[in-house]
Amino acid sequence: QVQLVESGGGLVQTGDSLRLSCTASGRAFSMYGMGWFRQAPGKEREFVGSISGSGGSTSYADSVKGRFTISRENTKNAAYLQMDSLKPEDTAVYYCAVVRSFFATPGSSYAYWGQGTQVTVSS
Repeated sequence: QVQLVESGGGLVQTGDSLRLSCTASGRAFSMYGMGWFRQAPGKEREFVGSISGSGGSTSYADSVKGRFTISRENTKNAAYLQMDSLKPEDTAVYYCAVVRSFFATPGSSYAYWGQGTQVTVSS
C-alpha cells in the first residue's frame, strides 16, 4: 500500500506563491506516475496536473498552465506543486494521488490519495 501526505497549504493573497509537498511511502515510488487534484466547496474534484515516474513528462489543466509547476524528487519520495500567481479561483483542498504505472494522465486510475491540504487565496 502507498501512503501519501500533503503539506504546504495556507492562506495567501492574490498573486502570492505556495509550494505544496507530497511525501510517499512505498518501495517503488520512482515507477509511479503522480497527479495533483483540487476540490473547491460544493464542486467536483478537478484535475490540476500530473507527472511521470521519472519526472520527465508533465501535463497541466488549462486553468493552471503557465502558473503551476509539478516536480518530484524520487530520492526523497516526494513530489511538489509550485503555485505562482495565485488567484481566488485556486482556492480548494489540494490532493496528490498515485497510479501504479509510469505515466499519469487525467484519465488514469489513481489508486492512492493523500488527505489533502487547504489552499485559500484572498483577493
